[in-house]
Amino acid sequence: MVFAGPSGVGKGTIIKVLMEKYPTVFGFSVSHTTRAPRPGEENGVHYNFVEKSAMEASIANNEFIEYANVHTNIYGTSIKAIENVQAQGKICILDIDIQGVKRVKASGLGCKYVFIDPPSVDELEKRLRGRGTETEEKIQIRLKNAMDELQFGHEEGNFDAIVVNDELERAVEKITQLLRSWYGNKIPVGQKQTGCFCM
Repeated sequence: MVFAGPSGVGKGTIIKVLMEKYPTVFGFSVSHTTRAPRPGEENGVHYNFVEKSAMEASIANNEFIEYANVHTNIYGTSIKAIENVQAQGKICILDIDIQGVKRVKASGLGCKYVFIDPPSVDELEKRLRGRGTETEEKIQIRLKNAMDELQFGHEEGNFDAIVVNDELERAVEKITQLLRSWYGNKIPVGQKQTGCFCM
């Protein structure tokens, strides 16, 4: 299952809530990145933080199902990361950018695609600035990229669903309804899931 949307839209927070609600249904594919960790981020948990040269070598060796140059850094999803989740019998969640979406689509991997939309561009900028982790230059790069991402996200056929993250609880509820329509009773109502669903 693929989640995409502009930087700062809240994809990571939504995924975290879903993972906590359904710990045995979903597994998160930990992406690789060449950017430095932000405060509080752990290697192997939030991202696999690697040197640019090492990641370029792995890409050349066809070890990634998708990768992209984003905001002056490289991000990517390794084939091994997806296999690790599938080996646990869980639905693998990918949190990737638009370039990554295009590559995953081209790979033929069977996925459901959800685009997370901001309530407005102004609100997106406010969230980016509120993180306090980016320079002004990087904020401007992310906002410029967001325009292209929003355009792609709204083009017909690119995503199975578009969910506006105007209020976290409402967005998660909308996604949960979508999941039930796609996966049926594999997404339990109420308490945490205790069984396992294998794709």
